[in-house]
Amino acid sequence: MRQILMTALLIMTVIAVYMSFARGSGGAETHIHHSGTVMADGIARINP
Repeated sequence: MRQILMTALLIMTVIAVYMSFARGSGGAETHIHHSGTVMADGIARINP
């Protein structure tokens, strides 16, 4: 029973850390979106 509880707590902790890292304000998802926009603008400015 104790092992199941510890496993559940570990899984919840990993999920909480992931959510705060990836989805938090200024998280990885926002940073990646911003970087993609900057790259797309740079590529659009290239004259062939």
